[in-house]
Amino acid sequence: MNSRDTSSRSMPASRGEGPPGDKLSLPEKAYYEIKRRILDNEFSSGSFRLEKELAELLDMSRTPVREAMIRLANEGLVEIRPRHGMRVLPVSAEDMVEIYDVLTALETQAVELLARRGLSDQELGQLMDSVDEMDDALADDDLTRWAAADERFHLLLVELCGNRRIATIVNTYWDQSHRVRMLTLGLRPRPTSSNNDHRAVVQAIQNGDVIAARDHHREHRVNSGRMLVELLDKYGLSSI
Repeated sequence: MNSRDTSSRSMPASRGEGPPGDKLSLPEKAYYEIKRRILDNEFSSGSFRLEKELAELLDMSRTPVREAMIRLANEGLVEIRPRHGMRVLPVSAEDMVEIYDVLTALETQAVELLARRGLSDQELGQLMDSVDEMDDALADDDLTRWAAADERFHLLLVELCGNRRIATIVNTYWDQSHRVRMLTLGLRPRPTSSNNDHRAVVQAIQNGDVIAARDHHREHRVNSGRMLVELLDKYGLSSI
């Protein structure tokens, strides 16, 4: 096991939250607050918001709001519309197929990198804490809490793999898929198998078994993506 110190690393932030402890600029505050409202479905799919309306809502000038909208557009969450507003982009079943193709490829690569170099005790503890939290949440029938722990596990994998570009891209696509995951949470089967998959991946990483870690995680992500798309088709949710 790799014992290198990772005390400087922090847990990935939840969707829509700003970096903990950081002093944010006004554009950053606008970005995180608008993003939170999008991901929490306060700003629904397809809805249009004027720049002036957002500025009044956030009690700031239009300049930081405009900068925030440009950043969100670059991340694929909104599109900038004429007359200085934004439209929240819907996510379709076809979008989810593409998103999960990206997540599967990049998360699997992150897992392979982790298995090759090993986990520190601290890193192993962080991953297992997330899996234990998922078990506890299921025992309490709290799917929202389960989803947060599941997300934390996946983002830890890419955060700890050492490749910042993988982490950045994966975070962007998790944002794009977040609304679909949350809105279909009560429609999916009880995710006990997902918890078991995560434990198997961590065990393979800990053992340094690159092939097993890679294959376990790829199968888990492929199955997760297929299930989400099937739910969208089954319930006639062409876009969210």
